[in-house]
Amino acid sequence: MANGGVCLSCSALVCALVFLTVDGDFVDITYVASAVAKGAVCLDGSPPAYHLARGFGSGVNSWLVHFEGGGWCSNVTTCLQRKRTRLGSSKQMAKQIAFSGILSNTPDYNPDFYNWNKVKVRYCDGSSFTGDVEKVDPATKLHYRGARVWQAVMDDLLAKGMNSANNALISGCSAGGLTSILHCDRFRDLFPVDTKVKCLSDAGFFINEKDIAGVEYIAAIFNGVATTHGSAKNLPSACTSRLSPGMCFFPQNEVKQIQTPLFILNTAYDSWQVRNILVPGFADPHGKWHSCKHDIDQCPASQLQILQGFRDDFLKALKEQGTPSTRGLFINSCFVHCQSETQET
Repeated sequence: MANGGVCLSCSALVCALVFLTVDGDFVDITYVASAVAKGAVCLDGSPPAYHLARGFGSGVNSWLVHFEGGGWCSNVTTCLQRKRTRLGSSKQMAKQIAFSGILSNTPDYNPDFYNWNKVKVRYCDGSSFTGDVEKVDPATKLHYRGARVWQAVMDDLLAKGMNSANNALISGCSAGGLTSILHCDRFRDLFPVDTKVKCLSDAGFFINEKDIAGVEYIAAIFNGVATTHGSAKNLPSACTSRLSPGMCFFPQNEVKQIQTPLFILNTAYDSWQVRNILVPGFADPHGKWHSCKHDIDQCPASQLQILQGFRDDFLKALKEQGTPSTRGLFINSCFVHCQSETQET
């Protein structure tokens, strides 16, 4: 577990890695054109997409499926803004992206997964792949179909050999890390009982914390996501039978019910959560936190105390999940968000 202090500077190893040339092959995009007929589309109606690097050698029958992050849209206004970007339209996505970190094909950097079939699923629905609203408003032409996108991509990968996997790991960063929690057992269900299946969430353990003004801002966001995208039916029923759908986006309300082995990678001082949950812009109208939340070397003692209170609440939410044999975790105190995708982190 993390210790009591804030990691004010990176370790010598991490600092050294920053100056290395980042490894990473460029991998072409694949559009799932067949998904359009099923209504499994991005916010703007374009087909979903992913990047696939084929496995080789001993990894030819092992699969790592990694979900891209990028926040959420919680109402028509924010979803309209999003649909004009790569986070809402495959038309705006780069045709190639670099695979590094956990997706690297270099054994020195990625000894466990370098030769696996590695997939990066692009994120274009704004609901961590939970939405499914049949009706499309002709005025906005917004498609809330994240759950259908998830299934269409999985079907496409299964048809390309994932159905024969000996090992399968679902992972993701940020909103993608939340995806790997929300869909963990559903991913397990895709495979025969003798396939080894596990889940990894990187920076996806978002906690239900009030901001510095005492407002439940992130809870309101998740409530908006659930309502706008019609997410309730695609969230784990073990949670929605007890709590409102918005509350079921919080991993602290989900993890206990997950049956599949799950590993949580997170920092107790997650920089995105600090900037967007603890200190969103509207909660700091005079900018007193501006320097601190972007560089914790600039935090006075009073603000460091609040950050450490956030850390305590984060660790408490984790500890409440217990320590079953199907759980693993690595929690550190660095001020970053997402650590598995790039060699620097």
